[in-house]
Amino acid sequence: MLEELHLTNFKVFDDCRVPLAPLTLLSGLNGTGKSSVLQVLALLRQSFESGILSEEGWLLNGELVELGVAEDVLHEYSEIPVIGAKIRTSGGSVHRWMVQYERSSDVLRYDEPPDQEGSVSQLSLFGDWFQYLRADRVNPAVSYGKSYHSVGRRHFLGARGEYAAHFLSIFQDRPVPEPLRRRRDDDGDAKPGLLSQVNAWMQEFSPGVRIAVEDIEKTDFVRLSYAYGASAGLSSSGRYRPTNVGFGLSYSLPIVVACLATPPGGLILLENPEAHLHPQGQAAIGRLMALTAATGVQIVVETHSDHVLNGIRMAVKSGELPPDDVAAHYFSRPRGILAAEIHSPKITRQGRLTFWPDGFFDQWDKSLDSLLD
Repeated sequence: MLEELHLTNFKVFDDCRVPLAPLTLLSGLNGTGKSSVLQVLALLRQSFESGILSEEGWLLNGELVELGVAEDVLHEYSEIPVIGAKIRTSGGSVHRWMVQYERSSDVLRYDEPPDQEGSVSQLSLFGDWFQYLRADRVNPAVSYGKSYHSVGRRHFLGARGEYAAHFLSIFQDRPVPEPLRRRRDDDGDAKPGLLSQVNAWMQEFSPGVRIAVEDIEKTDFVRLSYAYGASAGLSSSGRYRPTNVGFGLSYSLPIVVACLATPPGGLILLENPEAHLHPQGQAAIGRLMALTAATGVQIVVETHSDHVLNGIRMAVKSGELPPDDVAAHYFSRPRGILAAEIHSPKITRQGRLTFWPDGFFDQWDKSLDSLLD
């Protein structure tokens, strides 16, 4: 499991260490660097999959991220033309990559070989069960593309969740780990298979909803539909196109699939899981992430939602996830400060925070004070 990420001269970070836990929550105002933490991990994965990470360097633009050229990622006030990332694992191994700044290049090359302790192939970041779901997830559509290579061989949902429907069509009977299973859904007993459990969890966001997936033979597409009330089999009435049930279900579906399908040892990177969800659904997705982390899956999530945080806090209070398995980081960049700062309150066993940094999910309190003034 990844235990710490150390960044050098990357975007808003001049020299920054980010502790990582089984469940790491990144928050802060826009432009303070929380997305950069996810991006550099995705960048390393992208470079690894392209085959250049071990000997050549970093690929800035690819399937996972499009970061531009070197001048777009070098810390603005850097005094040395070097950008670096170092990962320390819970097993004690350290992996370090330092690349040279070449202003207009989108491939940043090593000045010297990476410093590795152990094989990088053993890192969860480069393993078979890796998911990176960006904030700009795929919009609702009647059908979604297939990719047997991404889904069948890499178990990858796509950076925008575009293969979630195909994944469900292939692995709909895959058993979900016991701690993640919901015993019942709105129609009765829920089965342990992936599709049944996805339906049970999606009903936290939209009561009574059921998903159906249909592989359209001799095409490159999978049809996805929703129904309410009775079983949503393909012959049932009242089926709705995803375009007619709003963005929330389509945006949350890949997240639910990733959490329920990823086995222990996998790694999930998430941006804005709360997008287009009602507060009740946001809290539910926070609890789902906590339960997933408790099974041995590592999750790093960027969020602006206090409801997601509270879902995690309630899971800790109920004993579903140990408090030490959560890291909460608030990124800030005060006026006049050249680099981002990180504040890291702890969550107690009662689900409380040891302190509240100014700006850390406290806007409601500030607004209430203003209204009552």
